Amino acid sequence: MLDFPRWKVWGIILVLAVGVFLALPSLMPESTARGLGLGGMPRINLGLDLSGGSHLKLEADTADLAKQNLAKMEDTIRTEMRRGDTKIGIGDISTANGRISFFVRDIAQLDAAVERARQQTSAVGVTGQRDWNVAVVDSTRIVMTQTQAGLDDAVDKAMQTATEVVRKRIDELGTREPTIVREGKDRILVQVPGLADPAGLKALLGKTAKLEFKLVDLTADPAAVAANRAPPGSQIVPYPGNPGGAPLIAVQRRVIISGDDLIDAQVANDQNQQSVVSIKFNSEGGRKFARVTQENTGKPFAMILDGSVLSAPNINEPILGGNAQISGNFTVDSANQLAIALRSGKLPVALKVIEERTVGAQLGADSIHAGVVASIIASVAVIVFMLVTYGRFGVYANLAVVLNIFIILAVMAILNATLTLPGIAGFVLTIGTAVDANVLINERIREERRRGRNVVQSVELGYKEASRTIFEANTVHAISGLIMLGLGSGPVKGFAVVLLIGICTSVFTAVLFTRMLVALWLRKARPTEITI
Repeated sequence: MLDFPRWKVWGIILVLAVGVFLALPSLMPESTARGLGLGGMPRINLGLDLSGGSHLKLEADTADLAKQNLAKMEDTIRTEMRRGDTKIGIGDISTANGRISFFVRDIAQLDAAVERARQQTSAVGVTGQRDWNVAVVDSTRIVMTQTQAGLDDAVDKAMQTATEVVRKRIDELGTREPTIVREGKDRILVQVPGLADPAGLKALLGKTAKLEFKLVDLTADPAAVAANRAPPGSQIVPYPGNPGGAPLIAVQRRVIISGDDLIDAQVANDQNQQSVVSIKFNSEGGRKFARVTQENTGKPFAMILDGSVLSAPNINEPILGGNAQISGNFTVDSANQLAIALRSGKLPVALKVIEERTVGAQLGADSIHAGVVASIIASVAVIVFMLVTYGRFGVYANLAVVLNIFIILAVMAILNATLTLPGIAGFVLTIGTAVDANVLINERIREERRRGRNVVQSVELGYKEASRTIFEANTVHAISGLIMLGLGSGPVKGFAVVLLIGICTSVFTAVLFTRMLVALWLRKARPTEITI
């Protein structure tokens, strides 16, 4: 017991000193930390419930995704039946009732048409199911139906991409420690601490950002356009800001270039000092854009965002170099939101907000105040109890509790962990349970003294026998914490993080640190009796 090597003493002191130093920036205002030259050190991030911010829950529009898949398959079938030297003649393709239906003009080509259609389907998982069923009805008609397994697989892939797109858009806002978690098969939870503008966040995340450039159909009859009828090969799309007055416009179905070829989008000002979005295409997109604008100089083309025309200017000259500007009566904020959305890529599925909540900063400040008050009360109660019950050994235990708090804060700062309201609850619980180890040790020392052992033997056996119990108890707590961390989300994870860190640090301070203090005291004082 008395043999406590010097290197171990200095090792423990070094760990504690580093822990206290790293915890300091998190205990003072950021401006004060910067003034003391500690601004570059890691700090604990405050969660949504402590710093205030925005909370949104988004849900995928699976019906829209099914509609998109239907349109893609329609285009694919139309292209595939015309592919190669042996073209297959088919009638009009119907997409009524969510199914693709078409008849084969020459019955001798029916089997070939079925084979080409089946080649466009894919296996789903390892079950052998396909994403589309292909069937022949009425001898010459082929019907393709999307399977539920295929739709579920499409939703899963779309949500994986959508989660990343949402994450990119949030990161573009420059916020710290946002929570972006997929919930279930078709929902995403978004929590952004420090952002008190849920309307702006909702507008940003609700924008699909599907950008398309299409030529305006000049052959369309204005009366037919007003009646929502387009010429063959064209479509009617909304044009809310049409300077001509009509809220609709006819554009060719063929996409000149899409947002998939974008590599950058930035806010800029045009010659009238109006906010516009300056975009840049990749090399392939730039070549396509240059070719189309060369072939259609003098004609108008439409810039379409999420199915609605932003503007339809004339092509005055070929646009070379792969750069263009999107105008549309933007404000600086709306132009910035569009630029962020375009840079982040389009959402593969439309997301709608099903839950919206704003946590005020004042509520967070109240929560922090309540948590600090609870922590102080808990600390004072524990300190008084340990002093009254165990005397000198209680002082050592109290020192261990205080240093344990510093080390928890330091570890959380190093791990860039987020402190939430449940995390504060975990803090208070840690303070209460941190002395459990010392209570076990001290009671064991008492028992050994009652058995007649001398002071050194009692202390040595007390630490040795109690350490086994302490290790087993903390192992059980750690297992519970790991389960909460793995399966929980949000507040549960916040609680689990503080609990797990507290388990590790409390063992270090309550067992190793107090044992060092006791050993140093025994070696120096050589007492023949102890008060415990």
